[in-house]
Amino acid sequence: MATDRSSELQRRAEGRIPGGVDSPVRSMRAVGGAPRWIASAQGAWMTDVDGNRYLDFIASWGALLGGHAAESIIAAINAAARRGTSFGASSPGELDLAERIHARMPWVELLRFVNSGTEATMSAVRVARGFTGRNIIIKFAGGYHGHADVFLAQAGSGVATLGLASSAGVPANAVSDTLTVEYNDPGAVEAALQRHPNQVACVIVEPVAGNMGCVPPEPGFLGELRRLTRQHGALLIFDEVMTGFRVAPGGAAELYGVTPDLVTLGKIIGGGLPVGAFGGRGDIMRVLAPLGPVYQAGTLSGNPLAMAAGLAALDAATADVYPVLEQWGAQLAATLRQALPHCQVQRVGSMLTVFFCNHAVRNFSDAQRCDVAAFARFHARLLAAGVMWPPSQFEAAFFGTAHGVAELEIFAKNLPA
Repeated sequence: MATDRSSELQRRAEGRIPGGVDSPVRSMRAVGGAPRWIASAQGAWMTDVDGNRYLDFIASWGALLGGHAAESIIAAINAAARRGTSFGASSPGELDLAERIHARMPWVELLRFVNSGTEATMSAVRVARGFTGRNIIIKFAGGYHGHADVFLAQAGSGVATLGLASSAGVPANAVSDTLTVEYNDPGAVEAALQRHPNQVACVIVEPVAGNMGCVPPEPGFLGELRRLTRQHGALLIFDEVMTGFRVAPGGAAELYGVTPDLVTLGKIIGGGLPVGAFGGRGDIMRVLAPLGPVYQAGTLSGNPLAMAAGLAALDAATADVYPVLEQWGAQLAATLRQALPHCQVQRVGSMLTVFFCNHAVRNFSDAQRCDVAAFARFHARLLAAGVMWPPSQFEAAFFGTAHGVAELEIFAKNLPA
C-alpha cells in the first residue's frame, strides 16, 4: 500500500500545524503508525490522497450515523448554502432542529446550540453552577467532556480527590473544584457528595463511556446517580455528545430509562458539520442570558449549514434504523470475538471497542490494564488490510447505516487473528 503522498503532506503539515494534526489522536502516535490523509469518502468507505480505500469504523468519531456524504445531507447543506452561510441572526433552522430534538427528548424543554461538544459541556457546567450557586463538579476517571480547563483533571483512585491538572497550561485552581471518581462506582459518588455537603453543583457523566473505550453503565449505575443527585441537591448532566441519537432514537436517556437534568449533544445533530447543544429542564435553562445572569454566546451558534445537516441526519435516523444497527452490531461483535477469543469486545448499539485484555472493562482503571502494544499491532494489520479503525485502545469504533452485509464480509475476511 503506497502512502507517499500522505507522508509528504504530513511532513509539510508538521512545519505549520503542531504535530501535523488538528486533534492529537489523528497523529496515530499511540499506535506507532503514520497518518493517512483523506481525499474523499462515500458511505462506509474513505479514500486517501494516494488512492487507497479504507472501510471506515471511525465515522468522524461517531458523527456520521448515515455514512459519508449522505445524499440527503449534502442536498440540505447545498440548499442552505445558497441562502447564506451565516447570518449573525436567528434563522428558522435553529427552531426546526430544536423542536426536532424536543420531539425525541421531550424532557429537553429548552435548548441552546453551540459549535462543539466542548462548548456544550463547558456551558452546561456553567449553567449548573449558576442555577445551584455551588462550585464543585464530579466527573469520572477516563470520561472525556472536551478540553475546557475544568474537565482536564486526573483520575483519583476510586475515591474522590480534588483535581490535579492533567494538561500543561491548566492552572491548579481551574480544577480545584473538580472531583474525579471511578466510573460505575456509585458508592464513590455518594462518598464525594457526603464529603462536600451542599457544595456539589453537578455530576457529569457519559452514560455510555466512549473515551476510555466503549464501557457500558452497569445495571443500576445511572439510576443511582439520579437518586444521589436529587438527594443532595446537585444536577445530573448526561454528556450525550457521542450517544445522542446513536444508541437509541432518544439517546442513552431513553435506552436506560433515566432522565437527567441537563444533556449535552453534538456529532449526529450536525450531520458531520461543527455543532453542539445543551439543554434540559426549563427552570434551569432560564438562568441563561438574556433571561438570567449566566452568560454564554457564540457568533456562529445555530449556523444555518449545521442546522440543515442536522435536520437531514435526524430525518434519516428513523425508529426502524436502530434494530438494524443492533443486529449488524451483534454480528460484528460475534465476528470479533471469534477471531480474537483472548480479547474483550464491548458494545452498546453502534459503538464498540476491542480491549486487548481477558477481563471485563468497567472503568478506566480496568482499561489501563489492557495491552496497548497488542492493540497497536492489531491496528497496524487492519490498516494494511484497508480497514480504518480508531488509532487508540481508549477510543470507541463506530458504524452506521452505510455498513451492510458486504462490508461485514469484507471486514471478516481481512480481520487479523
